[in-house]
Amino acid sequence: MNTTENKLTHFDAEGNAVMVDVSGKPVTSREATAHGIITMNEDAFAAVQNGTVKKGDVLGVARVAGIMATKRTSELIPLCHPLPLTKVQIEFELLPERRAVEARCTVKTSGVTGVEMEALTGVSTALLTIYDMCKACLLYTSPSPRDGLLSRMPSSA
Repeated sequence: MNTTENKLTHFDAEGNAVMVDVSGKPVTSREATAHGIITMNEDAFAAVQNGTVKKGDVLGVARVAGIMATKRTSELIPLCHPLPLTKVQIEFELLPERRAVEARCTVKTSGVTGVEMEALTGVSTALLTIYDMCKACLLYTSPSPRDGLLSRMPSSA
């Protein structure tokens, strides 16, 4: 590999962070899919599976949050180009044997740069939203009144 192939594109010759110039690249169809998994205790998984989480439709809200996040990626990730997205799809699969939810985020555009950062941002935000909506099932207050810290609920195997 020569030195030009090994060059980090988000830094100039002096080591300063820069946004990559993509103005000379041709417009092409771009697509990326990212996936992630969140595992949870038995109570939280059952609540998601049965739609009984007190905060509402966990997967519906997580889907909207993930879609919204893809559209804001350039505001969250330094040096990421803002892109006109043409498709965002968030899908979930319940994995009962693992007490987990798998999220997949597919993003498309026609442009001069890829959409992998948008897909990663979308799937991460969807999974964080699931955690946020289920944390009452996942966490308990420490029994010590003086510390009041939250701790992970012991797993019920």
